[in-house]
Amino acid sequence: MNIFEFGEPNQLDEMHQLLRFQVRRFVEKEIVPNAELWEKEGKIPRELFRNMGEIGLLGMRHPKEYGGGGLGSLASVILGEELGRSSYGGVASSIMVHSDMSMSHIALNGNEEQKQRYLPPVCRGEKVGAVCMTEPTAGSDVAGLTSRAVRCGDDWIINGEKTFITNGVYGDIYIVAAKTNLDVKPSQGLSLFIVERETSGFKIGTKFDKHGWRASDTAELIFEDMRVPHSNLIGEEGRGFYYLMSTLQNERLVAGAMSVGQCGKAIELTADYMKSRRAFGKTLWEQPVVRNKLAWLASKAAAARSLVYTCAHMIEEGQDTVREVSMLKAFACETLQEVVHGCLQLHGGSGYIIGTPIERMTRDARILTIAGGATELMLEEVAKRI
Repeated sequence: MNIFEFGEPNQLDEMHQLLRFQVRRFVEKEIVPNAELWEKEGKIPRELFRNMGEIGLLGMRHPKEYGGGGLGSLASVILGEELGRSSYGGVASSIMVHSDMSMSHIALNGNEEQKQRYLPPVCRGEKVGAVCMTEPTAGSDVAGLTSRAVRCGDDWIINGEKTFITNGVYGDIYIVAAKTNLDVKPSQGLSLFIVERETSGFKIGTKFDKHGWRASDTAELIFEDMRVPHSNLIGEEGRGFYYLMSTLQNERLVAGAMSVGQCGKAIELTADYMKSRRAFGKTLWEQPVVRNKLAWLASKAAAARSLVYTCAHMIEEGQDTVREVSMLKAFACETLQEVVHGCLQLHGGSGYIIGTPIERMTRDARILTIAGGATELMLEEVAKRI
């Protein structure tokens, strides 16, 4: 198969290029040969996390003194893009939730004791992280969360439900958002807590059977008088909404990176198919009207990828990126829908058969216009800043 690659962004130095090589080699050796089994089992083995931890691919954004790599947004983008290129969205999502979307709350806002206790095993892949924000009645509306935490001496008693939680079934450390004050504005009464799997009152409900991302475990979580020590409060009480909003920019950046990685792989698979599939006496690739369709999809994917790396560079420079990252989340994830469905069309009937990569990628892609901020919400964030 001929490898399709976009040009390397000029924001990347030699270290970033070596990182890409390392991640791609790991994906090709450890993920691609095994992920079909994980899709069937609905579970990613702990060994994968440990193997990634051993070579420093988990916690690259976390401080070095706690076992991390001390790197920036560009490293996260490279990891997300190369995991996206694996063509297994479920594997990519579980890893990125662990490395970039959950434990970052401890790295950014946790106290010294919390960082020393939780970050090293997370970076080594010995413990798996999850972030518990979405509820049955609140998704993109973070201020509408209803899980309740009440102070009781040196503990907090938490009651509520969370849903659609990636790594929810097999995780170890959960970042839980709950209301701690009902007498202030919703955005000012939310707090974050570290919850360990063995905590009394913590229950795993339904393990969801999903349309896509089938290798990753997604669960409903139930908190019934769950007792959490006050020492597990992250940062300041009542600041949880703002902590979530700050980390959502990185989550949306990573979603964009995963999207363009999947775009690149879909284009690669489709070009290879078109060069071997014959119709009307010639290959599909020899028919301009057909191959020009793929060229257009590749052009849109390249534009989305450029925006991904621009946003990552802006974040590393300390710029306000809410508008640009919202543009990115909407554009990259919607572009992915167009790319995978267009590529499936070019595969003809074979693209509709379960077991083909493009069929799986089409299913996996669908969630990315919803998770981490629906397209409609992202466009509203852009509109408010024009």
